[in-house]
Amino acid sequence: MAGGAAEQRRLATVVEGWLGRPVLVVGDAMLDEWRFAESDRLCREAPAPVLTLRRRISAAGGAANTAVNVAALGGRAVLVAPVGADVAGDELHDCLDRAGVWDRTVAQPGRPTPVKRRMLAGNQILLREDSGDADDALDDDGVARLLTALDCATEELRAAGGEAPTLVVCDYGLGALSAAVRAWLVTHRERYATVALDAHDLADWRGLAPTVVTPSFAEATRLLARAAGTRAAPGAGLHLDHPDGDPADGPSELTVGVSPGGTLAHHAAHRPGPTNPTGEPTGEPTAGEGRVAMTGDGLTVTGTGVTVNATAGEGVDRAVLAESRLAELRAHTGADVVAVTLDTEGAVVGGADGEPRRSHSTPVPASHAVGAGDAYLAAMTLALAADAPLPTAAQLAQLAATITVSDTGTCVCRREDLLVALDAPVGRAGHRALVGTDELAAIVAEHRRAGRAIVFTNGCFDVLHRGHVRYLEQARALGDLLVVAVNSDGSVRRLKGPDRPVNPVEDRIALLAALACVDHVVVFEEDSPAELIETVRPDVYVKGGDYPPEMVPEAPLVRRLGGQVRTLGYVPDRSTSAIIDRIRAHGQEPHEDTSLTPEPS
Repeated sequence: MAGGAAEQRRLATVVEGWLGRPVLVVGDAMLDEWRFAESDRLCREAPAPVLTLRRRISAAGGAANTAVNVAALGGRAVLVAPVGADVAGDELHDCLDRAGVWDRTVAQPGRPTPVKRRMLAGNQILLREDSGDADDALDDDGVARLLTALDCATEELRAAGGEAPTLVVCDYGLGALSAAVRAWLVTHRERYATVALDAHDLADWRGLAPTVVTPSFAEATRLLARAAGTRAAPGAGLHLDHPDGDPADGPSELTVGVSPGGTLAHHAAHRPGPTNPTGEPTGEPTAGEGRVAMTGDGLTVTGTGVTVNATAGEGVDRAVLAESRLAELRAHTGADVVAVTLDTEGAVVGGADGEPRRSHSTPVPASHAVGAGDAYLAAMTLALAADAPLPTAAQLAQLAATITVSDTGTCVCRREDLLVALDAPVGRAGHRALVGTDELAAIVAEHRRAGRAIVFTNGCFDVLHRGHVRYLEQARALGDLLVVAVNSDGSVRRLKGPDRPVNPVEDRIALLAALACVDHVVVFEEDSPAELIETVRPDVYVKGGDYPPEMVPEAPLVRRLGGQVRTLGYVPDRSTSAIIDRIRAHGQEPHEDTSLTPEPS
């Protein structure tokens, strides 16, 4: 992160400057599903844990999550992507609506929405089930409708913003971006001011001339492998053998190691030397894998796995290897900027000046980093679209990715979080505790995508007192976000009588919003909060009282929605009614100061 108050202010100015910038995202949209379970025993049939599902979260994934991040960071995001006419597609539409993304997706009957389902216990991912066939390409009608949607969305954004929009292409090999769609985007490149490309197979996009590409280390080496051909000439410096068939949902990273008999010399890793005078690759690939070998002293990068073997690769600096190939990557992609992402090791970024820029990240569990690349891509794109210098864009992109990985779930970086990380003056002013129902739904969805537990309570809170404060503090401790629903004045009168409320709703919500334990306050007109509960779908619903949760009228609804009900006892002798009674009793006592006594009428 940038050091110094002046530097942070400069970065914050860029974040403020991209507010409302029009961005069209096109590509492979998917649904991320998170299932949180508990296990305390093994099943009888096999030595396998018995899982009890406690919570389920759905979030936008792939190109859809990139669009969500653009919107959360303050851009005007439009998504064009094929989506199945199925339950997963309906959930994805809901995710986009709640996030404020302009949904211009194209329904594809008979073609399922890709879904990644993760089952977790103790925040540890136990398994992932993927559905959606990468070979199920769009038919001619689907391609035609997608191109029409692209054309219309482009003009819609131009008309709304008065300028050429930014384009983000997310190609994860799931069939959304056929050759015809790629050709259309290349042909119409001039309609977009800034173009960002994130593709598993960058070789498919030659001719697009993107502003920035953001390959992972695996994707970068794959491109270089194809560019090099099957064999490199002696002394060429880099030789990459690659399997003929790439996995559709390609590796996030490669396994890094040293080939048998090899030694490490970072800056000479890909040059012929005394230990390898011909510059030929040495070592054998892991069984069942193709070989990606960097010549020189025997340094080898092999595999199609998804993890980095830190033991085998101890001393191997992928950043150095990436830096040495930035110019080639720019040449092969035609991009002005190449940002090679290195997962837990940050990123290496290079531009036309040939000066590599290194950023770093903090290692986190894999379940915390899902979608962090989407946040990186969104922030990098917005910064470059706002004409930020490359070093600034690289800093903001890395910061956006880093601050999203604090918890389990699909990563989304909000503009407010980015400004807070820059010590910009946002605080409670940018927090907006009082929200409407529609806005609350979007806010809750963002937190739920990040895996945070939502706590919900409701009440009149007429005369705020110590009992209320203690109750709300205890409620907040049960989760990550506390939403307080407050009865309107009319609702209070129907429930409490014509002499209530004592304080109007404006005063009641102002006091609640000032409490540090309260995240958001919403007002409801009905006598029951059932409709709000349906909207929020709280993980924990809290009520005050000394009765069991079964007696709470809303309990069946909350449990049907997958939440739990908790009751918290009140502080003795502290209640709104008791305080009002004491005030009235005090007002009836005789006073020595008769100057305050009303004159007889």
